[in-house]
Formats: sequence, structure tokens, C-alpha cells
Amino acid sequence: MNPSAWGLLALYLALLLALAWPLGRYLAALCAGRLPAWMLRAESALLRLGGPGSDAPMRWTHYTCALLAFNLLGVFAVYGLQRLQGWLPLNPQAFAGVSPDSAFNTAVSFVTNTNWQGYSGESTLSYLTQMLALTVQNFVSAATGIAVVFALIRGFAARSALSIGNFWVDLT
Repeated sequence: MNPSAWGLLALYLALLLALAWPLGRYLAALCAGRLPAWMLRAESALLRLGGPGSDAPMRWTHYTCALLAFNLLGVFAVYGLQRLQGWLPLNPQAFAGVSPDSAFNTAVSFVTNTNWQGYSGESTLSYLTQMLALTVQNFVSAATGIAVVFALIRGFAARSALSIGNFWVDLT
């Protein structure tokens, strides 16, 4: 490695070490439900869309049902976008819909954050499908994983397992 590469590595490590503690404290506050005021306003606006009680504590069974319903909705959305991409806009290459088995495989893999593709995305998927299906699921599946980790931490830390939090709050 040349001297500039060593310098860049040192800068990266210094930045990583400088941000580790504040980001860790911030994530611990999020997990405990202590949000900054600006984030609390944004989150409450999102949760109002779910109706009254959408931020109420959930038992593990309700948390699991909400998680599965959300991910099932993601599978249907990704599958549908892939199958219908031939009729949707932002398809200048006029790609046909993806075969049912490949669309299902890709939908499940992106919702579960394994992101396995059995084809070349640039020669199979339209711009719209890549943007709305795959890119959105890259973020949403990571958020789902973080929500599950928060629930797991709360479950281990709680003295009683009456509630492990709220999936919708953890997701936002």
C-alpha cells in the first residue's frame, strides 16, 4: 500500500472509533424508546396513519403476526412488480415479466435480506422494478432485522414477557 492508502485507512479507523460511542448510545436510546424530540414528532405522525392504538405494546404473538404480515406484504409487492413489469412504466428495454418461479425466489430472498438473484438484474428487470421492489426491500428488510433485534434484546432484558415492544414503532 502506498502512503495515501495508509493515511486513508488511518482516517477511516479514527472516524470509526470517534463515532462508535455516540452511535452506540443513540441506538441504545432508540431500543429503550427514548427518542429525540424531532424524531418523536416524525414517528408519531407515521403511527397516526395506523389508527388509534398503533403504538400500544404487543405480546410476542402479536409482534410476530405483525412482522409476518408486513413481510408477506413485501413478498406480494416484489413478486407482483416483477410479474407485471412488462406493462408498467420505466421499462425502456421492454423487458417481459419475470417467470413465476424466479419472481417468487427473488421476492422471498429480498424480503429475507439474502438478496439472491438467479439472473442479471440489468438485463432482466426494468428501472421501476429495481427501484420499487429491490431497492425498497434492501432498506425495509434491514429495518425489519433491526426491529427483531430490538425485540430480542427487550425479551432477554425484561423481568416479565408481557410485552416486547411494538413492531410498528420498532420499524419506524
